Amino acid sequence: MIRSVSLLAILLLSACSTVPTRARHDLIGLPRADLIACAGVPDNRELLPDGEVLEWRQDQQVEGPLNIKTPFSLELDIGGRGTCHLVARLQQGRVAQIEYTGPSATLTGPYAACRPLVLACERWISHK
Repeated sequence: MIRSVSLLAILLLSACSTVPTRARHDLIGLPRADLIACAGVPDNRELLPDGEVLEWRQDQQVEGPLNIKTPFSLELDIGGRGTCHLVARLQQGRVAQIEYTGPSATLTGPYAACRPLVLACERWISHK
């Protein structure tokens, strides 16, 4: 029983960090209109001679999965916190590259804070 619960916890934690990693590959070739439809309106846009760069910002701290608060104001945060900026480079109206920036150091992985930015797109692509 304990083994099953441990395995399930590991799988759930790893799923949080694999979504942004998968999105780096899955979103390549996605049309601009579809990217905006699933990720929302970007926070920043920069036109380039060969295309454009769109940026979405997750500046609100994403907390890790384990925060313990005890009496006498003692707090223990094992999960860490993070923010994320999703940067998409588009060429000829299609996604050519996906990158993530920002300090994202949570227990669930280096890109876990980026998960909310790409989750809807990943779900949309998997049901397509």
